[in-house]
Amino acid sequence: MTRTLATLAVAALLTTGSAIAQQTQTTQTPAAHRQGTVNDRRANQQQRIANGVQSGQLTAGETKNLESREANLNREIHNDRAANGGKLTPQEKQQVNHQQNNLSRSIYNDKHNAAQQHYGNNEVDRRRENQQDRVAQGIRNGSMTPAEAARTENREQGINQQVHADRAANGGRLTAQEKKQINNEQNGASRQIYRQKHNGANAPK
Repeated sequence: MTRTLATLAVAALLTTGSAIAQQTQTTQTPAAHRQGTVNDRRANQQQRIANGVQSGQLTAGETKNLESREANLNREIHNDRAANGGKLTPQEKQQVNHQQNNLSRSIYNDKHNAAQQHYGNNEVDRRRENQQDRVAQGIRNGSMTPAEAARTENREQGINQQVHADRAANGGRLTAQEKKQINNEQNGASRQIYRQKHNGANAPK
């Protein structure tokens, strides 16, 4: 009798475990599939770039390069879908997945290398940080396309290089004339960010 009850108990546990495993697999598999789609991966990578811009882990130059690659990949996806009735062939999906894997590794490497975006507690640096925060917000909410972000970060990179060179030539400081010139350039960059975030062009989803 005791042996029979034990056998029944073990059988009940095995049946319950199997049912739970099947239920877990049923509920988790679709979610995992959705996370691997082309569009979901694009959105995820843009979020990672935005976080890196805002935290300073990504410099303007690194962001420009990443967003240029994202823009090129987006054009490729758009053209492939246009040629196939709005869908990607299995071969195209495989190719896009390979390119997204490469981008993902680049984002990780750029966010974890020694290059960091640093700002001082002065007007020029506060404006640089503020503009990078606005770019990050535009990337995060999709109001800036990767191509727009790449152009803006190219401009920001130029300003950063100028600030660095001017300070290196003047013992770490900017002259009044240099501050005025950089302020004018930052005004232009600020207007560009605003236009790009409000022109109706949004990142593909």
